[in-house]
Amino acid sequence: MQENVVTIRNERYVIPVKQEYRSYVKGFVHDMSASGSTVFIEPLAVFELNNELNNLKIDENAEIERILYNLSCQLFPYTNELKLDVSIIGKLDFIFAKAKYSNSIKGITPEINTKKFVNLINARHPLIDENKVVPTTLSIGKNFSLLIITGPNTGGKTVTLKTVGLLELMACSGLNIPASEKSSIYVFDEIFADIGDDQSISDSLSTFSSHMINISKILNTATENSLILVDELGSGTDPLEGANLAISILEYFKNNNILTIATTHYQELKRYALVTPNVQNASVEFDIENLKPTYKLLLGIPGKSNAFAISEKLGIKKEIIDKARSLLDKQDVDIETLLKKIYDDKIIIEKEKEEIQKNLNQIELLKKSLQRDDSKLKMKEKELIDNAKIQARDILLDAKDEASKLINQMKQIETDYGAIDELNKLRNKLNSSIKEKSIKDTAKNTAANPISKDLIKQGLKVYITNLNQNGIVISSKINKNDEVSVQIGVIKTNINIKYLEAAKELKNDLTKPVISSTPKVSKTRTANSEINVIGLNVSEAIPIVDKFLDDCFLAKLQTARIVHGKGTGKLRQGIHSFLKKHKRVKSFRIGTYGEGEMGVTIVELT
Repeated sequence: MQENVVTIRNERYVIPVKQEYRSYVKGFVHDMSASGSTVFIEPLAVFELNNELNNLKIDENAEIERILYNLSCQLFPYTNELKLDVSIIGKLDFIFAKAKYSNSIKGITPEINTKKFVNLINARHPLIDENKVVPTTLSIGKNFSLLIITGPNTGGKTVTLKTVGLLELMACSGLNIPASEKSSIYVFDEIFADIGDDQSISDSLSTFSSHMINISKILNTATENSLILVDELGSGTDPLEGANLAISILEYFKNNNILTIATTHYQELKRYALVTPNVQNASVEFDIENLKPTYKLLLGIPGKSNAFAISEKLGIKKEIIDKARSLLDKQDVDIETLLKKIYDDKIIIEKEKEEIQKNLNQIELLKKSLQRDDSKLKMKEKELIDNAKIQARDILLDAKDEASKLINQMKQIETDYGAIDELNKLRNKLNSSIKEKSIKDTAKNTAANPISKDLIKQGLKVYITNLNQNGIVISSKINKNDEVSVQIGVIKTNINIKYLEAAKELKNDLTKPVISSTPKVSKTRTANSEINVIGLNVSEAIPIVDKFLDDCFLAKLQTARIVHGKGTGKLRQGIHSFLKKHKRVKSFRIGTYGEGEMGVTIVELT
């Protein structure tokens, strides 16, 4: 034996035997090695065993087919459902694949317009490294239908064409595109592109003829809803004839209102774009000093090819470059100079535009900040006025309560005794009480350490004790009433210097209403069963209603009537919320017909 192994040939077990000993092994030869030194023989001793094994494999395959047949019969009733599942899984897989790809290119969903224009903002070619790609902003279709891009070789003209075409096709295929928000595309019926060189020796096609074959197909097929992208139109032949032919073709596209973007180096096409309506020039920026393209697209101006500058940088002798310059037509030189000046002015204008935009953004932020501050000051002013009203109302209610008590006592004495002396004493006590209360309130709010008149000056920060607010002295002049002009937020008012202290830090400039720490309870034996709070807001009405309910309770009234009016319903809601928590209120309801309906609330007291 050649080797002490058993191998397989033609699905039968065989042994390798040296060629010279093949006659010593009885059996069937199934194969021979490439060199012929080994033959693979199936010995007669295992012939029947191999046959039996093959028969078992045949039975195994038959059993497999039977099982698969039975399974297929069981699944057959669900064929439509399975097909639908496969379709849905495919759609879901496609959706997730689009989402994953969109995330990888930082894509956005562009706006789809119906006005046949393309507006790409910071568009990026998806196949260029995102860390190296220079975004391109391009718009066509709104103000012009033909865009001619010029500039140096390797400047990015062809990449711009491919970016526009590829992003259009991506968007029409339902893919997000690598661009900024607000980018917009139109769904064209066809997108034609003549980019690259399809010259062929076998087909006898030169550079020019290969381009013309493509242009001919485009001319015969394009409609006004098509987009055409043409690279180096008219190149590969006589420059003068090629330029005129290119102008004629572009004029045909323009007259048929077909959106077209073309690149060129021809001066004639630059001039055509400068003087023809509905046609716009554009150029790709190039850094002459460093001999590097910036890949920035500049709309509105044609670009220079910079062939002389690039050639000189690449090592062409200066005398050759000078000779080439001297051969240029004087008119062409003047146009090139004009273009360079336009180009330089455009760069300056773009920089100034960016600076102006930056300043406008800062002004807008400052404007919003001032508006917020003004809103806060108005809120503070309103809060101060509301606080002053509440304080004044509390003082009035306290004085009214005290007066009511004394008047009732006077009436009682006059009824019971008719004593004139006692009546006069009580009247004097009333006057003294009112005067004492006024003095007490004034003394309570008088500054503990009032600022000296000598220290009063314009701009001095002070604390107003009777208002619990900080302010600024706006005039050092003190009037005959010892008052000085002070500004509190947006409010200017005169404050007596006895209420002024050195400014201090407040936890909240918007002070809460001052409420007496010792609430006074009226001991009125008789009280009116109705109160009218129409015209007041909720914060003004609640203290009055509270005092009214206490008086009704002391007078042992069972029901009370609160007139709040219909209006917007806010006053009614606020009073009802207050009544739900009042300890004197057993129940309350809206008035019925004849009682005032929604404008009145009837309260049942405990």
